[in-house]
Amino acid sequence: MIVTLTANPSLDRTIELASELARGGVQRATATHAQPAGKGVNVSRAVAAAGQDTLAVLPGDATDPLVLGLDADSLPHRALPIGAGLRSNITLTEPDGTTTKINEPGPLLGPEAQDQLCALVEEASDGADWLVLAGSLPPGVEPDFYARLTATLRRDLGDRCPKIAVDTSGAPLSALFDGGHGLGAAAVPTLLKPNAEELAELVGETTEAELESDPLQAVAAARKLIAAGAEAVLATLGAAGAVLVTADGAWQGSHAPVTARSTVGAGDSSLAGFVLADQAGLARLDCLRRAVAYGAAAASLPGSTIPTPAHTTEDAVRVVPLTGKD
Repeated sequence: MIVTLTANPSLDRTIELASELARGGVQRATATHAQPAGKGVNVSRAVAAAGQDTLAVLPGDATDPLVLGLDADSLPHRALPIGAGLRSNITLTEPDGTTTKINEPGPLLGPEAQDQLCALVEEASDGADWLVLAGSLPPGVEPDFYARLTATLRRDLGDRCPKIAVDTSGAPLSALFDGGHGLGAAAVPTLLKPNAEELAELVGETTEAELESDPLQAVAAARKLIAAGAEAVLATLGAAGAVLVTADGAWQGSHAPVTARSTVGAGDSSLAGFVLADQAGLARLDCLRRAVAYGAAAASLPGSTIPTPAHTTEDAVRVVPLTGKD
């Protein structure tokens, strides 16, 4: 079982433009897509599409359009009623794959609702293979929410605690390693899945462009997170694929060029590919290979379409060892 938590889910509407985005102008769309989303929901979609058990945990009333959409899609989920509407996000995609996102902040989630949501996650995670904590945090939630939840689950569930992956950014990401919570290594997840921008922001001394153009710099940055207690770092680098760094080594996976239609959900799909491969007992290099294949497949699909195994081409992924820079 792969459980996901999306603390700030969204009803995503993707609009495909016929030409380059023109600010202040009037443009026609060639297609539109709308579906319940959020990073954890997207991971659960990919897991379900691969025929594996998953459960998406999220806040949301039973009558909310997002929750109704999950019902219609038959995606297994548990939604915590909060008495407020969930957010909607808009994504504009251009013919060359350039993506512009406009994200709403989401509803306020108070302390009582947060505690109830954490209780749902703990119940669902007991004995699971993986728990994926993904996405931004809604208003009212402190940045160390993921850090505290990670430490609490490990304390309460012990040997029945799943492996924990976190895919977030900004203060919630940095709070896993400091945040003044005093939790230490107990708050550091098994797997971190930053993109180049997030990794650069977290470790400093480099930029998104430098990491995407030089995977060795990405390895060096990721090794700082390994030294801080993470077991593995899967850093997605856009067209350069991804690097996987553990205490045992570092590798880059790159896919043969694909025609990008939308980057929405590509990182989520990469994370799903990795945890699916790990759940199947594959070696870390094969986990990286599947992660890159899933990310490339997502980028080649329209809107926020999540790939199935049939969309992926693992044979098109090249994995090479890297040494990194100290």
